[in-house]
Amino acid sequence: MIYDPARANPLYGNALLSRDDVARAALDLFKPLLPYFSEGGARVRLSAIGAHFDRAAADLEGFARPLWGIVPLAAGGYDFPYWDLYRRGLATGTNPSHSEYWGDISDRDQRQVELAAVGFALAMVPEHIWEPLSDAQKETVASYLLSARDKEFVDNNWKFFRVLIDLGLTRVGVAFDRSKTDRYLDEVEAFRLGDGWYRDGAVKRVDHYIPFAMHFYALIYSVLAKHDVKRGEAYRKRAEVFAVDIRHWFGPDGAALAFGRSQTYRFAAGGFWGALAFAEVEALPWAEIKGYYMRHIRWWSQLPIADRDGVLSIGYGYPNLLMSESYNSAGSPYWALKFFLALALPADHPFWQADEAPAPSFADPVPLKEPGMVAMHTPGNVVVLASGQQHDKMRGANEKYSKFVYSTRYGFNIEADDRHFAAASFDGMLGLSDDGVHFRIRETLEEALIAGDKLYSRWRPWNDVTVETWLIPFNPWHIRIHRIVTPRPLQTTEGGFAIERSDFNSDIAEQDEARAVWRGRNDISAIVDLSPASRRMGHAISPIANTNLIHAKTLLPQLRGEIDNGCTLLAAAVIVMPVSDPRKVSLGPVPTIPDLAELQKSFSSSGTRLALFDAG
Repeated sequence: MIYDPARANPLYGNALLSRDDVARAALDLFKPLLPYFSEGGARVRLSAIGAHFDRAAADLEGFARPLWGIVPLAAGGYDFPYWDLYRRGLATGTNPSHSEYWGDISDRDQRQVELAAVGFALAMVPEHIWEPLSDAQKETVASYLLSARDKEFVDNNWKFFRVLIDLGLTRVGVAFDRSKTDRYLDEVEAFRLGDGWYRDGAVKRVDHYIPFAMHFYALIYSVLAKHDVKRGEAYRKRAEVFAVDIRHWFGPDGAALAFGRSQTYRFAAGGFWGALAFAEVEALPWAEIKGYYMRHIRWWSQLPIADRDGVLSIGYGYPNLLMSESYNSAGSPYWALKFFLALALPADHPFWQADEAPAPSFADPVPLKEPGMVAMHTPGNVVVLASGQQHDKMRGANEKYSKFVYSTRYGFNIEADDRHFAAASFDGMLGLSDDGVHFRIRETLEEALIAGDKLYSRWRPWNDVTVETWLIPFNPWHIRIHRIVTPRPLQTTEGGFAIERSDFNSDIAEQDEARAVWRGRNDISAIVDLSPASRRMGHAISPIANTNLIHAKTLLPQLRGEIDNGCTLLAAAVIVMPVSDPRKVSLGPVPTIPDLAELQKSFSSSGTRLALFDAG
């Protein structure tokens, strides 16, 4: 049988139009895991892929993460026929005398992450996972959960994991020290940035952990912690404000903005919309919220996101370890099942009764002050300019956080080899090399500002080289300006957007001085040099395979050149869009470089430093 990528997905063939369709999707995603449950039910080992934590914790991850979808499914009245398996696994995994014991728990332990899903299950459906246990089993499970919540958790979204464990213990009548719960809830307040945004700890970045972790858990708390009315109301109000911004991280086709770490969690990004419904937060009309929610899961249903047996792969648009993090075990992708929280709502809820509404259109660029971004709604896509964020302790962190631009339709590339300057992608980036082999890109930042719908950053690829970058929206184009001060000559490469590559070399490349264009099967991508002095050469390349998040094979326009020591100004206009016939489409008028003195003046008068860069 020939491998069919379209069918490498348990969601394939599901119309995903109704609540019943979504319930079927949750169960279809779970069923491929059944052959991989251990005899005692506590361990789910999906492959030999390793993470930085031990195998027992990874096996617990495979066991626990599906609960994020199973629990709402059951709470909403649907039948889940495998509760006996989960009860058996919970009893054996928490039993130190059993061979499938998950292991003792220490401070900042991966087991704490996964036990949050168990706490969620106890809080939501104790009749399925707790009440049928024997008294001895209940004592064993409670003891294990207490040992987890009494340890220290990582100082970021993990703090909510103690809170979720505690919600479960409270529901089933287990006593514990409530002051530790309150302490973590108070400490989470220090992560707030304003307008509903958080940072994920004392870090200089915001990403999808804000919607699918910080807000997601807070909204669950607002529903289940009925005693804490004050906090619950505050969480609801913040989510209501945040929704107005985060909708600009979703394209008209349902795709989420590919940005930041943990992209392998895939449709967890849409879980925020379900959490709004779960918590009765009509931040937008229910029809719009439902539209964002349903379009998102339908988008994922068309991609080859699973292995041959239907198990979700590590990757994004296809199986891909290059983009993964050290904490991704084979069970990690099942955080995607957080998407299904809305299933806990009854069929007659206004969310489920609403007809889907399309995403509203936005003709003007939309500044997003807290993350330091500007969103442009272009045809079939949302392009997000980024002033730059930081994560210096992760593979691919610079590509995940520090590119100049990100996209819902085109994703981004991860560089495959930092010792091969000539073959690097540099999509949405400026690459610099002083030896023609190794290269530097924007990583850490000295300054990041937003002024209206324009962005500025200052960064040092080397200690003695300074780059100032300005980003200006010019829908559907955007303009990049770089002022580089260097004591030695440098080679430079700057990339546009990567688009899907067709088979049989049927795509059309155009490359000459100051310009590179790719006309693909469904998209056109171009970069045009606007540098006031010497012009760079256009190069239309096909990047190393499996470097893009969405497509295994891509095409990319670049500008390449050399600069002398001293001060050099580089500028480019960049565009990408889906088109019906790329061969016949004209790029239209190319925007011109704005006056740099006026641009600097606007930042001097109204530029605002990004609050997230004040983190410790």
